[in-house]
Amino acid sequence: MTAPDLVVELVGQVAVIELRRPPNNFFDATLIRDLADAYERLDTAGDCRAIVLCSQGKNFCAGADLSGNTGDGASAAELYRQAVRLFRARTPVVAAVAGAAIGGGLGLALSADFRVGSPSSRFAANFSRLGFHPGFGITETLPRVVGQQRALEWMLTGERFGGEVAYQAGLLDELAADGDVRPAALRFAQRIAAAAPQSLASIRATMRAGLAEAVAAATDHELAEQTRLQHTEDFREGVAASAQRRTPRFTGR
Repeated sequence: MTAPDLVVELVGQVAVIELRRPPNNFFDATLIRDLADAYERLDTAGDCRAIVLCSQGKNFCAGADLSGNTGDGASAAELYRQAVRLFRARTPVVAAVAGAAIGGGLGLALSADFRVGSPSSRFAANFSRLGFHPGFGITETLPRVVGQQRALEWMLTGERFGGEVAYQAGLLDELAADGDVRPAALRFAQRIAAAAPQSLASIRATMRAGLAEAVAAATDHELAEQTRLQHTEDFREGVAASAQRRTPRFTGR
């Protein structure tokens, strides 16, 4: 089961899905669609009871590449339609977050049931530093995982933080040693796969009831705000500053 930038390998009763757009694994609607397709096929595969989501290269995912942003709302809408499909999948997912999960990459990590990282893992909901609004359902998923106040702090400041902070806040469910993130995520998934499969499906459906619908509503609002803010001077400045690796000079326009 493969796609141009995605490979699936079955390890016992765990499917390992690797994103292959190194080094930063930027996504677009096509990659997220392929990932959702893989999830759906694995949902009906009797030999798969859990999934590990990981990436090739130094970073888990840096979100969407905004350097060539065209303000194409149709493309963003399609991206979010595909993203919601990830939340409708039925098989438990453990994300192996090696390197950075930034912006939409953080949203992708939050689509999983669990996250394993290391002290060198890095995270940021950096949208405010770009003059932008969070997307990929982060306004719904991040508060569910770390609480309203910590989520609000991270989204408003856009600051980066490491794996130890993420673990203390509950964003990471396991803090592995550097270099051991993927094996640790596989071990985590194998613990899940050892349980009765019908119980797994039943418990997960109960615990995630309404999540996909909540994310769909959140992405509708996020997209509307992103579309509005894409036309501001601050957004153009934020993207330019990020590309030039300098501090942005926001004016409120």
